[in-house]
Amino acid sequence: MNSAVRRRPVRAAPAAVLLLAVTACSGDAQESTPAAPSSASASPGQQDTTAPTPPSPSSGSTAMDIRVTLDGRPIEATLNDSPAARDFAALLPLTLGLEDFHGTERVADLPRKLNTSGAPEPVSAKVGDIAYYAPWGNLALFYQDGPAPSADLLILGHLDVSADQLGGAPRITIEAAA
Repeated sequence: MNSAVRRRPVRAAPAAVLLLAVTACSGDAQESTPAAPSSASASPGQQDTTAPTPPSPSSGSTAMDIRVTLDGRPIEATLNDSPAARDFAALLPLTLGLEDFHGTERVADLPRKLNTSGAPEPVSAKVGDIAYYAPWGNLALFYQDGPAPSADLLILGHLDVSADQLGGAPRITIEAAA
């Protein structure tokens, strides 16, 4: 069991106690000042944090930053937290030549096939998505929206790049973020 799963009940307990206290006091006609977030609502040694935003359909639960250079220009990029994305990250650094595929994506062969166990539900690829096409074992970078969802196409992450810049790129370098 990973540590993030074990911490969830600890984070939820103060919120549940606060909710019960507010509910029990809601019938009270007396006004009270709202409680400010403080260490009193958290266990010792914990900090009060805001809830993370829910992941988009083409990302996993936790984004992994990567460094990407496209045609000599650095661009912002992240990988999701899927098993295939983590396996892809283990291959980094990579410099790959890109070829056009059907006027929709730039593709490159990877040194080996990726682990696709535990793949999330399929979604349609969007412009900027980094994907893995399992049957061929290749990387696909979408510069146009992709086809209908397919279990064979796993979204690994996203590039913050224009369709024009990605559509003509002959080479990409992908490295783990430092």
